[in-house]
Amino acid sequence: MKVLLDTDIGSDIDDAVALAYLLARPDCELLGVTTVTGAAVARAKLASALCRAAGRNVPVFPGAERPLLIEQRQKDCPQAAALPRWSHQESFPENLAVDFLRDTIHAHPGEVTLLTIGPLTNAALLYALDPEIPSLVREHVAMVGSFGVGQLAAERRGKGEWNAVGDPHATAICFRDGLRRAVGLDVTLQVRLAAAEVRRRFTHPLLRPVLDFAEVWFQRRDVITFHDPLAAAVVFEPSLCTWQRGRVQILLGAEGREGITEFTPDPAGPHVVADAVEPERFFEHYFATFA
Repeated sequence: MKVLLDTDIGSDIDDAVALAYLLARPDCELLGVTTVTGAAVARAKLASALCRAAGRNVPVFPGAERPLLIEQRQKDCPQAAALPRWSHQESFPENLAVDFLRDTIHAHPGEVTLLTIGPLTNAALLYALDPEIPSLVREHVAMVGSFGVGQLAAERRGKGEWNAVGDPHATAICFRDGLRRAVGLDVTLQVRLAAAEVRRRFTHPLLRPVLDFAEVWFQRRDVITFHDPLAAAVVFEPSLCTWQRGRVQILLGAEGREGITEFTPDPAGPHVVADAVEPERFFEHYFATFA
């Protein structure tokens, strides 16, 4: 499976947890990583550190640092504090992330899964730059949105999700032009591990740098929610979730509510969103990857 990963690694720890999963899978050909939101170079350094820990020479490109129209809400990369302890790439090509995504997808028509686990700025620029991209990707899968489905439907309905609201106009472009499969917050909130359990289970060599990054996260939170790892896992095992087909619309122009994702079930709709997950089965799948 050829995969391109677009990530805001370095804020919430789940991005690193997802990247480690992709690097550990023998059936994942990770063609490259692009980073998004503030401190994109620091985020690229973190991604390169994990790739080096895995013994993999994966291209890494810093991407867009600012949303299309709104102010940046995620300016810093807290987990960069751990970088001095891990070998990582120091310099990166500038302003080439979207070109890299485009060229790689064109080089492998119909084969590449674009996996986005951060705000969607890079992906939206990709779609705007090249209208052919939707017909050339195998699939665009994202951890984004909150769709009012599943067990937390009533609690989450009408509330925003970080990736979606981080660049609402990019979110709207992606759902319009090419994003067809999404795992939302209503489902990912069901897959969580407490810090003590994470420390007990993250013993594989590839998870050691992730655990080190996680210690920065644990200064503010005592749990990891596996938002992004679940989105990564369904690329390879879609049956980890159940799905609903319908139409996703993005609220724009509503002050304080921009980026909220609204889902309408429709058997003929263009979008598929996760509506349930079996947490125990997911965690069994995730850790089996590192066995």
